[in-house]
Amino acid sequence: MKRLIIGISGASGASLGYKFIQALPKELEKYCVITKGAKKVLQNEEREGFHLLKQIENLEILDNEDLGACISSGSFVCEAMAIIPCSQNTLAKISCGICDSLLSRAASVMLKEQRKLLLAVREMPLSAIVLENMLKLARLNVIIAPPILGYYAGKNLEEIEELLIGKWCDSLGIPSNYKRWQS
Repeated sequence: MKRLIIGISGASGASLGYKFIQALPKELEKYCVITKGAKKVLQNEEREGFHLLKQIENLEILDNEDLGACISSGSFVCEAMAIIPCSQNTLAKISCGICDSLLSRAASVMLKEQRKLLLAVREMPLSAIVLENMLKLARLNVIIAPPILGYYAGKNLEEIEELLIGKWCDSLGIPSNYKRWQS
């Protein structure tokens, strides 16, 4: 894999998107779109906040309002996209084909081009509408991968988050070294 788009939408767990980016291989070209809501959540959940993303090597941060950015076109070859976390609002937009932001447009392009798209859907409980949106997208080969905890992964939140990040990397074909299930 050479290029990856990472979207961070405004759901609790926005810090997981940030930590996912930190865990990615340095040589991977990374294009990140962060919604306004996600920026607010990052400030609340991650003490260092949004500004630390600018220090990550080989990462380009794109403006969610810029519908003409490189990732909004199918001619921009990108192997995969992950939205971590994916809010219910973002899920609904993608499911219905609404392209009113760079994040939803890039996801629509991934669907159109039949490229890998992973959604770490957040919030609970899940309503019937959310479940229908997830099912609709899963039938289109979208990887629905909510941040569901694997308690065997460790004794603290950081170790459990490493499991989530590792499983997302596995789903996208990105090499990762994390504590896997051992019987």
